[in-house]
Amino acid sequence: MRTKTTKPIHNPKLFKQQLLQWAQQFVEVVFLDSNEYHQKYSSYDCVLAVDGFTSMKTDYFNAFEELKNYQQQTKDWLFGYLTYDLKNDTEKLHSNNFDGLHFPDLFFFQPKKLFLLKGNELEIQYLRLCDDEIESDFNQIQKQQEVAISHPQLAIQQRIPKNDYVAKVTKMLEHIHRGDIYEANFCMEFYAEDATIEPFGIYQKLNAISKPPFATFFKNNAQFLLCASPERYLKKEGSKIISQPIKGTAKRFLDGNLDQNSKTELSQNPKERSENIMIVDLVRNDLSRTAAKGSVDVEELCGIYTFEQVHQMISTVVSHVENTTSPIEILKTTFPMGSMTGAPKISAMNIIEQLEETKRGLYSGAVGYFTPDNDFDFNVVIRSILYNAKEKYISFSVGSAITSQANAEQEYEECLLKAKAMFTVLS
Repeated sequence: MRTKTTKPIHNPKLFKQQLLQWAQQFVEVVFLDSNEYHQKYSSYDCVLAVDGFTSMKTDYFNAFEELKNYQQQTKDWLFGYLTYDLKNDTEKLHSNNFDGLHFPDLFFFQPKKLFLLKGNELEIQYLRLCDDEIESDFNQIQKQQEVAISHPQLAIQQRIPKNDYVAKVTKMLEHIHRGDIYEANFCMEFYAEDATIEPFGIYQKLNAISKPPFATFFKNNAQFLLCASPERYLKKEGSKIISQPIKGTAKRFLDGNLDQNSKTELSQNPKERSENIMIVDLVRNDLSRTAAKGSVDVEELCGIYTFEQVHQMISTVVSHVENTTSPIEILKTTFPMGSMTGAPKISAMNIIEQLEETKRGLYSGAVGYFTPDNDFDFNVVIRSILYNAKEKYISFSVGSAITSQANAEQEYEECLLKAKAMFTVLS
């Protein structure tokens, strides 16, 4: 059981910084920030969960079943992640590519201490075993002072050189022209070895220049995710399921006219629209596996949304489920998300594994939470820096959708555009 209390917050922006700074003392941390980005489906402006009372981690084998048992036993808030490689639990697939990060395939924890910020109201929920610490913790949070953090120059390397990238995209196009797949998301890794960074400071810089609606600071001991994701994977609100896949990217410009032209061109671009519509069809199919009959609906098709770094094309697909349907079953039947795989999904994942050179791990997986009422909300892990402090390894990956209309040089440029924010904060 949890003790709940509410507090008025006069400066939410400052308080969020203080909250995350205070959280650095804990082994387990999940900090989720919407950055005040206007969105239809938003439960909180900011969430912080720290200090695991119980936790679970596992490899992909039987992972969803273990998560289901854990979620049903605790009947409490749970925070954590699903890596892309859980595909190996749902299908006869494998992940044999290089892995420099070595994160568990799945990790969740039940936080002792939970903070939920909406507008100027903060709800605090502590497990009864530590609820006598609420007032002292709240006072400590408000006393946090900004700390200056220096960042070393990092020698960032590219796992797949440009010539190899072009050759691999050409090979993927051969699969498309043969009819093996219609579309696949092809990704490449940038990395630094023997690297030491201050994750809190790097996250602050990344978030400041990106201001995405699904920003995440995740810590599990020496493993970190610094995430500036603009994309929701899946949310459950009562009986309603919401998926918001992104497919379609265009540059931002300082000049207002050029920026508006870029946005308009994206909305009318037949290649970008076809990419998005293919994934919408895939998502509709995935959601139909748990949906009440006739309840799958496309609420918005190919909407254009503007972020600090790029314009994006986003669709919203919804369904309704019976209250007897397990939240884990909804995740299992839609994971990994269509925007990061392709269509048909299994064929695309097989080809991705052959052509990519890095195990995706948490990149293109999802971070989020379950509520005690069986609701959940998860993002898509993109535009993110992953860091293993123990092994001093930093990684960030970027990708793009390859369709029959794809041009390898242009896809390469799109990847560099998506990598810009990560390069900026690490250099």
